[in-house]
Amino acid sequence: MVHANRTIGADLAGSGTDSPAVGMRGSLARHALLPLRLFLGVTFLYAGIDKLTDRAFLAAGGSGSLGEMLRQVHDVAALPQLVDLAQQSPVGFGYAIAAGELAVGLGTLVGLLGRLAALGGALISLTLWLTVSWATTPYYYGNDLAYLMAWLPLVLAGTPRFSLDAALANRRKRHGAQLFG
Repeated sequence: MVHANRTIGADLAGSGTDSPAVGMRGSLARHALLPLRLFLGVTFLYAGIDKLTDRAFLAAGGSGSLGEMLRQVHDVAALPQLVDLAQQSPVGFGYAIAAGELAVGLGTLVGLLGRLAALGGALISLTLWLTVSWATTPYYYGNDLAYLMAWLPLVLAGTPRFSLDAALANRRKRHGAQLFG
């Protein structure tokens, strides 16, 4: 009972105002997701640009094409139905994936609709894991599952620092619900 009385109102995680975590540790903790956000944003932006500029990838068939890759992974994918769907129009699917990666990368980097962008990145990674990299053994050699797990903290936390989301939230706080004017 005595111990409980001493800890009422105490911040046991070490981030209270009397704690040293307010200084450098607190600042670092508040910015902990920024390196992940930058890495994922740049990576997905680069992946989208790379796909759009690779003529071989955006072809229905041939060496290095998305169509050929879909044929190779069809029988080993966890959800071959997704591969079937993509095989109906491999070029269109390639453009859709590239556009999705561009949107996710830009949204993540500038922090606009950060949770939605992260959810998009997680869905792209999940789709790729269930189709393209499903047969990778051991599973930890495939990068799509790791990307999926990396997106989850951003889905949960959003982009609270150095972002358009934060700027818009601050503007709403200062001016009420009115965004413009």
